[in-house]
Amino acid sequence: MKLELTSMLLSTTMLAAAAGEPWVYFGTYTSGASEGIYVSRFHPATGQLTEPQLVARIKNPSFLAVHPTQKFLYAVSEVGDVQGQASGTITAYAMDRRTGALTALNTQLSGGTFPCHVSVDATGQCALVANYGSGSFTAFPIQSDGRLLAAGTTIQHQGAGVNPQRQAGPHAHFIAPDRDNRFAFACDLGLDQIAVYRLEANPARLTAHTPSGVTVAPGAGVRHLAIHPDGRWIYAVNEMALTVGMFAYDAAAGTLTARQTLSTVPADAAPTRHDSAAAIALSPNGKFLYVSNRGRDDLAIFAVDSVSGGLTHLQNVSTQGKTPRHFAIHPAGRWLLMENQDSGTVIVFALDADTGKLQSRVQTIHLAAPSCAVWVSGAD
Repeated sequence: MKLELTSMLLSTTMLAAAAGEPWVYFGTYTSGASEGIYVSRFHPATGQLTEPQLVARIKNPSFLAVHPTQKFLYAVSEVGDVQGQASGTITAYAMDRRTGALTALNTQLSGGTFPCHVSVDATGQCALVANYGSGSFTAFPIQSDGRLLAAGTTIQHQGAGVNPQRQAGPHAHFIAPDRDNRFAFACDLGLDQIAVYRLEANPARLTAHTPSGVTVAPGAGVRHLAIHPDGRWIYAVNEMALTVGMFAYDAAAGTLTARQTLSTVPADAAPTRHDSAAAIALSPNGKFLYVSNRGRDDLAIFAVDSVSGGLTHLQNVSTQGKTPRHFAIHPAGRWLLMENQDSGTVIVFALDADTGKLQSRVQTIHLAAPSCAVWVSGAD
């Protein structure tokens, strides 16, 4: 089967900026005005983004991942059918870090329907995809030129959860390697499960591990994880319960032990049926944890205890837009980009690295249905 690829060239003058300033690539949903993947230049001194420019036409590139060499970008296309086959896709792009342009390299079927998450292992030899619709996880070999080979492993989950509307079957929502690159964590919202698989980057192999992982509270709907920089603690956001769980992680044994669960909603503010938790991330220094809440449209901020890894709630602050599906923290920890999907805005907030709290809103840019943002270093 032949999959169509589209390459786009950027004007060499459209993103004039100082050498070395990073790029931000945005994934989007394309049912409205968006056409695919966009890029902006970011000015770390001021926190300003340039106007987003379209760099790849692709349907529903809802999640992106950057190769560790920062030469290649990988995007899932969150669809349920590709030329009559029940599948989404994953596409590899080469990045021009001078201009921000993307060149499509190749596309593979994702191994399941509606893929919503992609990550790349630390060696750059394996891409991992979570297929939400079918409840399957797929590993793809990556060649030295960034191209993807056909799937090396596809694991299909089976079963159902307690919520018949949301958990009638498995729903793979996240997969990523641990810090040692020996195991992969796989979140299944439909089964309330964080599965742990053994990972071999070459030849892109996932295999069963004992114990197989942990389960969260029935109906919690585990969505995404954040892995602490030192690798000892794992934090899971539960979309349906609006909670965050903290787990101790034994990297040698590949085991998770539940330690704590906290609400992402303040005690004096009852959630409604329209609320759901979405993105989760740690500050680069590992001192603070952030979780976005849709419906309430706010960001929950927690302090991380440096000895136990335990969480203490600090505050909830408005995301100043509707449906904060994702956010991205600058690698130096000074800025936070909030992608508000339904208001079509990306908001740059100043971030206090000492207190973990959001400071002033620096800028608002308009981008239809933003769903993901990733940082890429600019060329010197």
